[in-house]
Amino acid sequence: MAAEDEAELSLLECRVCFEPYGPDGQRRPLNLPCGHVLCRGCVGALAGAERQRLECPFCRRLCGPADTSECRPLLQLLELLGPAGGGLASALGRSGGGAAAAAPAGLGLRLCLGGWGSLVNPTGVAACPGSGRLAVAHDGKKRIHVFGPSGFCLRRFGERGDANNDIKYALDVTVTSDGHVVVTDGGDCSVKAFDSEGRGVLAVREGFCLPWGLDAAAKSEVILTDSEAGALYRLAADFQRGELKKCQMIRSRLVSPRAVAVCQSSGAVVVVEHLKARGPSKGSTRVTILSAEMDLIGQVDSFGVNLVFPSRIYATAVAFDREGRVIVTDVCSRAVICLGKPEEFPSFNPLISHGLSYPVGLTYTANNSLVVLDSGDHSVKVYSST
Repeated sequence: MAAEDEAELSLLECRVCFEPYGPDGQRRPLNLPCGHVLCRGCVGALAGAERQRLECPFCRRLCGPADTSECRPLLQLLELLGPAGGGLASALGRSGGGAAAAAPAGLGLRLCLGGWGSLVNPTGVAACPGSGRLAVAHDGKKRIHVFGPSGFCLRRFGERGDANNDIKYALDVTVTSDGHVVVTDGGDCSVKAFDSEGRGVLAVREGFCLPWGLDAAAKSEVILTDSEAGALYRLAADFQRGELKKCQMIRSRLVSPRAVAVCQSSGAVVVVEHLKARGPSKGSTRVTILSAEMDLIGQVDSFGVNLVFPSRIYATAVAFDREGRVIVTDVCSRAVICLGKPEEFPSFNPLISHGLSYPVGLTYTANNSLVVLDSGDHSVKVYSST
């Protein structure tokens, strides 16, 4: 068997029963607290009839069935592959030709931090505008890790639990201009805010179906998506006092919106919608740009990008760069791609086309370094001009 096929089987099959993972029922992949992944059926079998405690078959760490959580990166990969199945290699654009162009010579990898053991299935990354620190959301014991500009981990917080400010499952993270860390929690469908020391200051649970992506707008405002409701919200709060001022739906009738970004200069908002698969075809994504007043500026889906680029694109994260250009991560070509400014949307320019496994997060620092969250190897990669 080829090495590529072995890697595919290792990723998409439970390593206990060797049955393929699936989106539903006993085949659904679950994270153990140690970071290993099993199917729901094997978790139940290992826990026994009393379902009080199980031992990880790989590292022997003890935990309870209630300590497990859904493995979102694998579920998203299964969604990408679609009901028709197909190989992981083809889903990631590794079969045949049509490779993306090389990254510009002036953009190089400056720093790589995290990695397996430090980060577990990371889902979101954000940069603090003032300090240059990076906040990363992941599925470890403490859900939020804060890294300094040099890559040293400064703080960990956001315990997993049922207390008011515990985090069950962090889907995304952003940092406000005054240093507050705001997280979407898919476990209890809430939005939670923490101060720079990791103390919980606010939890908003009312009215959300499944809050997913978010980005800081003005000092006291956050724009967020509700994937299940198909809506975009503006949340305004006094984070210093822990007081919610307003949570208002500003756009509806979106299709499973997830990643979102706000242009700091114009107030424009870009959203990645996840379109449902039709029949045996795989799902696709659509990048939608809205003005600050929520008027539609531009829109392109995977089919539209195919007209200017030969490879299928499946966007997982989005950001605006300093000049107001839309930047997306693509898991099919394992690349970071510039789609241009709203007025010229969409153009196509690959920024990073090598060295990524499964990019799921994207942000820019104050000094214009590009930060990519790579769930494939559980790391954060920082690129800058050289």
